[in-house]
Amino acid sequence: MATFTYSARTIAGDLQNGEIELPSKDEVVGWLRRQRLVPVKVEAKKAAGGLKFGTGIKTRDIVIFTRQFATMINSGLPLVQSLDILAKQSENKALRTVIEQVLYDVEAGNTLADALRKHPKVFVDLYVNMVAAGEAGGILDIILLRLATFMEKNDALIRKIKGAMIYPGVIFSVAAGAVVILLVFVIPTFQNMFASAGVPLPAPTRLVIAMSQFLQTKWYLLLAGIGGAVFGIRYTYKTPNGRLQIDRIMLKAPIFGDLLRKSAVARFTRTLGTLVASGVSILDGLEITARTAGNRVIHDAIMGSRASIAGGETISEPLKRSGVFPPMVVQMINVGEQTGGLDEMLTKIADFYDEEVDTAVEALLSAMEPIMIVVLGVVVGGMIVAMYLPIFDMINAVEGGSGGGGK
Repeated sequence: MATFTYSARTIAGDLQNGEIELPSKDEVVGWLRRQRLVPVKVEAKKAAGGLKFGTGIKTRDIVIFTRQFATMINSGLPLVQSLDILAKQSENKALRTVIEQVLYDVEAGNTLADALRKHPKVFVDLYVNMVAAGEAGGILDIILLRLATFMEKNDALIRKIKGAMIYPGVIFSVAAGAVVILLVFVIPTFQNMFASAGVPLPAPTRLVIAMSQFLQTKWYLLLAGIGGAVFGIRYTYKTPNGRLQIDRIMLKAPIFGDLLRKSAVARFTRTLGTLVASGVSILDGLEITARTAGNRVIHDAIMGSRASIAGGETISEPLKRSGVFPPMVVQMINVGEQTGGLDEMLTKIADFYDEEVDTAVEALLSAMEPIMIVVLGVVVGGMIVAMYLPIFDMINAVEGGSGGGGK
């Protein structure tokens, strides 16, 4: 998602400024119009040295801060005093600076949500909107505890997905390193030996030698090709249509697609369920959830549900039409809408799909291990066999010559 700053006028003519994360400028304009605002200026925000999860402030730091904050509020400590204590005891200097700025804004008369909204790289829209709902309903401590629980489970889900990618990545790296070492250092030795012997080479051997020569003399073309492919994919992913196509391909991938789909469903249902249970309106909840989906296909399906709700229809029908969400999920959401227990139903779906992600990760790792071993064996073993084929021919020739002389 890109970050855009915007200026827009209300129906009354008042000018509003802000920033939002969406895939493209056109979507920002569309979002402003849905909010009954007239766009004046929309432009991409330039990169700044802002704080981000995984750099200056980790998700774990925010979770600890949120839980401690909830405990203090529940104990009856005033908001300003709680923030002051949290700032002084924070071990993360970057987070301490942010809390001090939030404290200053709260002391100046801003609401806590407005103070947090000034730090979008640290406190995302979901966090800010839930805090605003907690302040409005007088249940800030309960909302903060829900936020901490949500962030812990969401972070655990992300770690599961990353963990599933590490093993194949390591194996592929080892295989690539082994192939490069063979082609650059081992194959030339065999090549010189075959050249001095003057024996005809079979096709597999010639292919391996050609690969070795290419890697030694024109390695820069290989690097340029890899770099061009990476640049092309990244450039395509930045365009709305390109991102949609790539995300659709990823969801249809034979091995990873099912895992990505299940993790997306778990994230969507837990995020929306947490927002709805916290008092955030269903329209705002769907919009926030769409922006945090991480997949353009999922994003479009959720925004279709939002438009359906705004038109007086149900959430489940657009989700069904999208073909992205499993029928069970659509049916359970429909039941939740009909019974008035949508938040509870979404949480149940999220818990179920968290377990499904665990099972999918285990199945993926179990399937990848033999596949990687076979691939590594075929590639490296095939190269070694190709280089030994001429040696077998030489041995047969020598034995044949010896046999003929004996007669």
